[in-house]
Amino acid sequence: MNGGNQAPILSVQVDESAVQEEIRRQVSERLREADTDLVFWDAKELMRRTCMSWNFIQQQFFFDPRFPKVKVGNKWYFPAREAREFLEQWIREQMRRVVS
Repeated sequence: MNGGNQAPILSVQVDESAVQEEIRRQVSERLREADTDLVFWDAKELMRRTCMSWNFIQQQFFFDPRFPKVKVGNKWYFPAREAREFLEQWIREQMRRVVS
C-alpha cells in the first residue's frame, strides 16, 4: 500500500446523453409492447385506462360518433389503438376548451 496515494486501477467514462437516449428508447419500446398486448378493451378496461366511471364516460364522449365501439351480445368492446387515438384527441379538445 502507498498510504492511500494509489492511482485508480480502473477509470470509466459514461456518455450520459447516450445513456438517457437508450433509456428513452427502451421505455418507449416497453410502452408500445404493453399497449399492443390488448387488441380490444372492454368497459372495465376503458374505465381503468381513463380513470373515469362508466357514467362519466357516457356523459363525456361515449355517444360521440367518432368514438369507436361495438356491442357484442350485452358487452361493449373498443378497438384499443383506435380508442386510444380518439381519447388523446378528445383530451386535447378538452384542454383547448379550458384555455378558451
